[in-house]
Amino acid sequence: MNSRALVVPRTEGETTRRRLREVGLLRTDLRVRNEGERLAFPLTEVGTVPAAWGEVSEREFRPVAAAGPREYRQLLDWPDAQRSALPRSFDVVGDVVLIRLPAELEPRRRDVGAALLRFVPGARVVGLDRGVKGTERRRDLERIAGDGGWTTRHRENGIELDVDLERAYFSPRLAHEHERVAAEVLRGETVADLCCGVGPFALAIARDGRASRVTAIDANPAAIELLRRTLSRVRFAARVEARAVALEEFLPAAPPCDRAILNLPLEGIKYLPSVAATVRPSGRVHYYELVPRSARERRGSEIVRSLGRAGSWELVEHHVVHPYSPRSDLVAFTLGRGPE
Repeated sequence: MNSRALVVPRTEGETTRRRLREVGLLRTDLRVRNEGERLAFPLTEVGTVPAAWGEVSEREFRPVAAAGPREYRQLLDWPDAQRSALPRSFDVVGDVVLIRLPAELEPRRRDVGAALLRFVPGARVVGLDRGVKGTERRRDLERIAGDGGWTTRHRENGIELDVDLERAYFSPRLAHEHERVAAEVLRGETVADLCCGVGPFALAIARDGRASRVTAIDANPAAIELLRRTLSRVRFAARVEARAVALEEFLPAAPPCDRAILNLPLEGIKYLPSVAATVRPSGRVHYYELVPRSARERRGSEIVRSLGRAGSWELVEHHVVHPYSPRSDLVAFTLGRGPE
């Protein structure tokens, strides 16, 4: 689009932009033109520009792109009551988008999928997530927009992970936890990542190089297959032993470790005493559980009491990782064994 223009040296660009804005001469519907050592600012059709500000000329400008919606819900022409019932948040894993919907909105799930596919840059497929189910923690997914399967690569904390959201457990909402736990590992420690899924805890710990050994186990062979794919592409693969084995089989003969991770929020408590028994004196367990908000403050002491004969334990700290439902949260508990 042709417009009057003020052409100035690049070094005077910010001063010129400010001056033009102050006197109302800068067109905001057109983009400033880059001409190497000079910049051309689009001017309104009326108004006098002081000669000392630069050269007034004519230029061809590109229009400013229209601002996109700030949230996907704005792309849905729904009644306000229905639109306000939509969740604000969703998960992005590689080029896959996952969303959970209240039951009353599931009949319109394909409209939601189409809106998310338009809204999320680079999205390939949108899935309705009905939760993690079964002992292998597989997601119940339904494609509601886009094409292709659930296999993707997801970059987290500088590591590109192989992920298959339908076949093996992975949650992008734990990225901070993966990094936090990795940062606590001391030099020379041995670490057991139990129920590891595709291995984000083990990978972050091995990446940092302080642990002498990281053993990652999961009962789901697909999860270990995906972890091994990731390991085949990283320089620190030799630090991780990946094994497809159930906790019940692994724990009776598990080698002692200095730190254990147990991310099994729904039923991990029944394994926790056996896990704690494998941890050396002065070691740590990072344990994750879904906890009703009404019970959160007392739950830590209850967990410590549940360890019984597994040594002398204390609650080092606990914090909410993220909300899980209207009445419960995923909570991280760090448990410390005494020096004995």
